[in-house]
Amino acid sequence: MDSAANSSSNISCVDIGPSPISDLLMSVYILAFIFGLLFNLLTLCPVWHQVKQDNVLGIFLLSLSISDLFYIITLPLWINYYLKDHNWTLPPATCSVAGFFYYSNMYISIYLLCCISVDRSLLVCYPLHFKIHRTSRYAWVQSAVIYILVVVLHIVILINDNLKDAHDDENNRDRCYETYPMTYYVAIFNMARVAIGFLLPLGVLTVSYWKILATVDKSPGLNPQVKSLVAFWCPHWYILFLVLHIKQDSGLWLH
Repeated sequence: MDSAANSSSNISCVDIGPSPISDLLMSVYILAFIFGLLFNLLTLCPVWHQVKQDNVLGIFLLSLSISDLFYIITLPLWINYYLKDHNWTLPPATCSVAGFFYYSNMYISIYLLCCISVDRSLLVCYPLHFKIHRTSRYAWVQSAVIYILVVVLHIVILINDNLKDAHDDENNRDRCYETYPMTYYVAIFNMARVAIGFLLPLGVLTVSYWKILATVDKSPGLNPQVKSLVAFWCPHWYILFLVLHIKQDSGLWLH
């Protein structure tokens, strides 16, 4: 009977050995911290200048920068985690807080990028009608709604920490967001997160860029070079979104 219990225990827990890519991940996060902090601080001044002129795109970019900065200040926690070879030596609560800022930044960034793409699409497709409604208040309200919804959702998750099971200290492993196998509810939650945080925004970007390309292609007054430039950059923004999501989502799970 003892052997059966031990067997059951072995099945329910998956021990994660030292990762061969810990040093690589640590290096990536060090570079992300240095360059992310540097470039975000350098761009704050010109972006703020655009915000003071009630520039809609500037407001969206400022919202992105603020979200990025909150995430960047948590990167030393992850750097220490990888330095210790996936051993979270800090208080367990810091694991949940680091995850809170990580995922909040990811979804705020994704949905702000969606807002920018929809804004560009409407401006190109319906320039006269849309300019009447395109005000700084329009951008502030959208940014605030995204921040509030994402932050409130993740606060609920942070409070109900058993759903995320962020810090796994069973058998003195001290893992952060590396509890395997996942429970049924965590697996369902992750599937919903992929649908809401990736597939839905991907659909929004697809429609937005398709509308831009179709409108530009049909416009007889545009220079062919301008059309080529638009056709060149739209797919690049699309690919950038895919890379962003893969990078963000793999940062905690590719161990």
